[in-house]
Amino acid sequence: MNTEKIKEINGRQLYDSFMSGAHRIFENQRLLNKINVYPVADADTGTNLASTMRSIIQSSQPHQNLKVSAVSIADAALTGARGNSGIIFAQFLYGFSNELKAKESITVEDFAACMRSAVNYAYEAIANPTEGTILSVIKDWADHLCHVKENWDDFKLALVEAFEKASESLKETSVKMKELTKTDVVDAGAKGFVYFLEGMLEFFRTGEQIDMETLAADEVVVEDVIGHDVITYRYCSEALMTGKNLDKNQIKKLIEGFGDSLVIAGSPQKMRIHIHTDTPWLLFVELGKLGNITAQKVDDMVMQNVVASSTGNRVALVTDSSCDLPQELVEKHRIHVVPLSIHFGETFYLDGITMKPEQFNKMLDDAPVYPSTSQPAFKEFYNRFSYLSTHYQSLISINLSSKLSGTWQNSRNAARKVSEQTGKKIDVVNSRRITSGMGLIILRAAEALEVGITHDELMEKIPGWIDRSKILVTTRTLKYIVKSGRVSNTKGFIGNLLNLKPIVVVANDGNIQSFGKPFTLKQSMRLVMKEFEKILQDHSVWGYAISHASNLKTAEWYAGKMEALTGQPPLFIHNASPALVANVGLGVVAINVLME
Repeated sequence: MNTEKIKEINGRQLYDSFMSGAHRIFENQRLLNKINVYPVADADTGTNLASTMRSIIQSSQPHQNLKVSAVSIADAALTGARGNSGIIFAQFLYGFSNELKAKESITVEDFAACMRSAVNYAYEAIANPTEGTILSVIKDWADHLCHVKENWDDFKLALVEAFEKASESLKETSVKMKELTKTDVVDAGAKGFVYFLEGMLEFFRTGEQIDMETLAADEVVVEDVIGHDVITYRYCSEALMTGKNLDKNQIKKLIEGFGDSLVIAGSPQKMRIHIHTDTPWLLFVELGKLGNITAQKVDDMVMQNVVASSTGNRVALVTDSSCDLPQELVEKHRIHVVPLSIHFGETFYLDGITMKPEQFNKMLDDAPVYPSTSQPAFKEFYNRFSYLSTHYQSLISINLSSKLSGTWQNSRNAARKVSEQTGKKIDVVNSRRITSGMGLIILRAAEALEVGITHDELMEKIPGWIDRSKILVTTRTLKYIVKSGRVSNTKGFIGNLLNLKPIVVVANDGNIQSFGKPFTLKQSMRLVMKEFEKILQDHSVWGYAISHASNLKTAEWYAGKMEALTGQPPLFIHNASPALVANVGLGVVAINVLME
């Protein structure tokens, strides 16, 4: 026990006390998840606060100067903040750092005054502040700290008294909030804040630092999602924006009509945004006009609810967004889609979630920097597999051809890690296909699972289905292939002079190869149909699908010809993923057939 009076604290002491508070949240995150009721019962308050703390641990740097340490902590918190409570807490820390003067140390009196001023920042971050939440407890704690600051010149004694007030305020949340009264629990975010204060106080009482090995071992745990009783808006959406002069009021005015649970935290250079909305793809394009979107997360609360409330789940089917499956089929067959990223300069979007193909197609020609796409990161697959492993007996992930992207490799690495941690069987399949050719294989796998096929039986069948699939892609111009870097400028120039309309085929090894170089679109279309007529002479068709980029007329022409040839309508016609369009261009049409 540290018996010495602590009249002032410096930057290093502030940092160490925060590390102690973070550790206490890690220790109690499962309980926080369990009691999470407001604003929606999605069992993630503990996880979100722990993620915010993880960012502080990984990104902030201790410094003897108090102001420098506080700014570093606040910046790290804003960068990694998750969920309502995490973003509110990050904004509170930003307010504290902003109010601090550039001093080496601070007295109890000045510390209390800065914390009280920081409360206003936290309230301003919320579109509709609600009492009985983390906001109330932060306010009551800071108010009481100000009330007793003149009684104590020892941080330990002042923090003990303020902690007791915070604990009383926490109990009152179950009375102030009707949602909490029904379930007889306190607010999870508020309880998380009290745990943090408890950890801080422990540091000042004992003077013992939490060693970095202990902090490194603290894990962010993802619990089973509790079903959402009432979902007002479908997608829980978050964004990290950066810029030179971000205007909080301008951002708020722009997006407050998109949904509810709006929280905006941060500085003119960095802002964290949280909102529940039905149209994240419209929201994020608007946000992209005001600054660079450097990080984002979107959770489908309806899909979470379906998964959490289902019983008897056996095999989860996972893929990536390059499969071009329409949303209605994804929902019908409970297929879990991990999105690729679409980059316009420094701003990026999530394929199919924060940007729809139609939006991408409209922006393609006008973008000052030609867009690119990138595979989902290891972390994205890891998080998805970890979550699904709590609800399914096993998982199968079917991904974009390994010859064309690192998606399959990241999926495979994440599967291996999660399988080791959970003991669940997770297989990852290299589809050797792209676009709706891969979508057909996934659709066939989903239907097989629905009629009772086992995990192992399905894994035996998938390679044969891949071998019996055929994809031909027609293009209008070489312009986009040149821009994407798939062919040289010289070859592109010669091709344009010759007015080539190239056809490409996805070979059995998963590579793209040239199939033909007709000079007109009509020649190209006839050549494609001639090839399919030859293929289908000796094979019956399980199904076919067509993807296109702003070329529905040609897609429907192919559909008519294919239906006459096979006696079947297409299983779907859908807009092609930007993963294809960025490399091949507008007007592209991909015809995909899967034989029996």
